Amino acid sequence: MADAASRLVSVGEQLLGAPLPVRIRAWDGSQAGPPDAPALVVRNRRALRRLLFKPGELGLARAWVSGDLDIEGDLYSALDAMAGFVWERDEDARTLAQALRDPDVRAAARELLRLAGPPIPPAPPREEVRRRRHLHTRHSDRRAISHHYDVGNDFYELVLGPSMVYSCAYWEAVEDGGTLESAQRDKLELICAKLGLREGQRLLDVGCGWGSMAIHAAREHGVSVVGVTLSQEQAAYARKRVAEEGLTDRVEIRVQDYRDVGDGPYDAISSIGMAEHVGAERYLGYASDLFALLKPGGRLLNHQIARRPQRDETSYEVDEFIDAYVFPDGELAPIGTTVTQLERAGFEVRDVESIREHYARTLRAWVANLEADRDRAARLTSPGRARVWLLYMAACALAFERNRIGVNQVLAVRTPESGASGMPLRPRKWVEHERG
Repeated sequence: MADAASRLVSVGEQLLGAPLPVRIRAWDGSQAGPPDAPALVVRNRRALRRLLFKPGELGLARAWVSGDLDIEGDLYSALDAMAGFVWERDEDARTLAQALRDPDVRAAARELLRLAGPPIPPAPPREEVRRRRHLHTRHSDRRAISHHYDVGNDFYELVLGPSMVYSCAYWEAVEDGGTLESAQRDKLELICAKLGLREGQRLLDVGCGWGSMAIHAAREHGVSVVGVTLSQEQAAYARKRVAEEGLTDRVEIRVQDYRDVGDGPYDAISSIGMAEHVGAERYLGYASDLFALLKPGGRLLNHQIARRPQRDETSYEVDEFIDAYVFPDGELAPIGTTVTQLERAGFEVRDVESIREHYARTLRAWVANLEADRDRAARLTSPGRARVWLLYMAACALAFERNRIGVNQVLAVRTPESGASGMPLRPRKWVEHERG
């Protein structure tokens, strides 16, 4: 009888109808497939059962998070190669039904069943969130934020580095030799410039994270800042940093839902990597709440990941892996939808800057940090959660590079009835105008 790896390669090629782009190393030590390709390591038969009982992305994710599947070689090359392994969800049933009409495919499926062992569905890894409707109530949002952010500040220090900024950095050139820390500092300064911050103004930082934007704005531009987050761990960390910087008279960090902020108006609002958590049904309410919190002439900087639009927007579904393991209840929208909703809330949108390539480089820097100290990362959280972060950041880096998703900074103004927006006349020169 052929070894396990050869049987798996044969099964895979019959099911896919094409040569496997990766090498297979199986639990019995056997190997098969292209010798120079990255290796997909199938550590045990349970990995196959995970794929059989949950075909597609979620089954692969469960096998990866649990350690039943692994990758040897370049992670990015392997993920790129394996993109074709995953059935598109809206095509799952039809494609699989068509494939199983082929006698060779049916034989391959029976062989896979024999290789998988006892037909008992494995329990999902404990890092998986029980799936539910995207309600976006205050309670559900608080729970979702806690799942992602309350995993230990030491873990995030390891991944993010000294800047403790968990959003896309801004590199002078994607090819240059700048550091992650300098690129994050440049991103914060760019946002301050777009907002036109001046000494004595009030800034609301929605989703303030570990306080980096609030500290930078107060220290470098002399503004008073209120930062709000739903994460208890983030708030405690941010308050400690604020105290160490001697900025407690200018920076207040609250554990508070943005919907409950009632001490406006503010001169400016920054929302950096937060709006992805709002949800499509709540987005107009989010934009309207921020509009109401701004003074006439006040500016909003909305920094948000975007997906590509679909021909039929009603068919959009949240990514299964991201929803179950990374950002529960997170939803992405096309940039056009975001701009429309901001305008419906009353904003005048003045500038949209795509920084997609910048996020790809940022994610690769985070992956490098995690891979450099992966054992410690596992100790700080759990082996499964460290694997979640490694997979999602590497996969997202490729998604940004391939233009499957993007990220944009949208500058909007609560323009007064007089029409005097306060913006410079030359839109593409306004950053230099503010800095000058």
